Amino acid sequence: MIEATGLTKTYRHKTAVDNVSFRVETGKVTGFLGPNGAGKSTTMRLMLGLDAGSGTTTFDSKALREYTRPSKIVGVLLEAKAFHPTRSARNHLKILAAAGGIAPSRVAEVLDTVGLTEVAKKGPGKFSLGMSQRLGIAAAILGKPKYLILDEPANGLDPEGIAWLRKFIQNYADDGNAVFVSSHLLSEMAQMADNVVVIGKGKLIASTSISTLISGSSHSAVFVRTSSLQKLERVLRQRTMTFTHSDGGLNVEGVSTDDIGKLAYESGVPILELANRAASLEEAFLELTAGSEEYKTLSAGGGETKRETGASV
Repeated sequence: MIEATGLTKTYRHKTAVDNVSFRVETGKVTGFLGPNGAGKSTTMRLMLGLDAGSGTTTFDSKALREYTRPSKIVGVLLEAKAFHPTRSARNHLKILAAAGGIAPSRVAEVLDTVGLTEVAKKGPGKFSLGMSQRLGIAAAILGKPKYLILDEPANGLDPEGIAWLRKFIQNYADDGNAVFVSSHLLSEMAQMADNVVVIGKGKLIASTSISTLISGSSHSAVFVRTSSLQKLERVLRQRTMTFTHSDGGLNVEGVSTDDIGKLAYESGVPILELANRAASLEEAFLELTAGSEEYKTLSAGGGETKRETGASV
């Protein structure tokens, strides 16, 4: 695994990353989330020894500098356009392969993997952002590394490219590798990540599984629909349970379907529909990072959902 411990970076009087520790496990995709300015890119640079700071990061219990061929241990995409603009895409990869002690035949393989074979002879200076991202991913996987660290790899990709990237990342992890990837596309992260690390204002907020993060959100609830709605509301108030009205029924927070089913049976309330309603990753993320935004916008306003609550569940 990758193990980051106590990562800290201070610029003059501002602490960009503040004592952040987490693990990235093999066989899994770990998403890296945080508001703009949270310190995600700086954290990744600290992990790779590209920024001066304090703390340690080990790859299978060894610092990256201890490996003679680091490109075979970790592949990196931090900047989409990190290439010479007039050197062909193929030659760009050939130079990286030679520097990393990687067989030249690997260049053709990675170009095919990322879908750039037809433009391999062209200079990437005129590539779109999406094509540049694909070239960056090709460079990252040249050495068939056990670990991938990708900073916003979906930027500039079209829907087909995003779908390809999601499948590629999942397959790479399924082969026994580990992928640590940041993204603002939370719907995509929800589909491909197993675990998630969340930071805000340079501090660690959460390091857990996607399922645990979502289930812990107050937006996760049990939906119940009944022909005796007012009676069910009275029962819930008596039990000091929190609920909101939704789709002709109620969303009840902090309970299981078993809890509501048993309560309805004991109270003589007929149940027409009973189901779990999990929060989205976006809802869980926004709830978790509230107050951690570096840059805030004015609210557009709008209606507010009526929410009834007792003392506690």
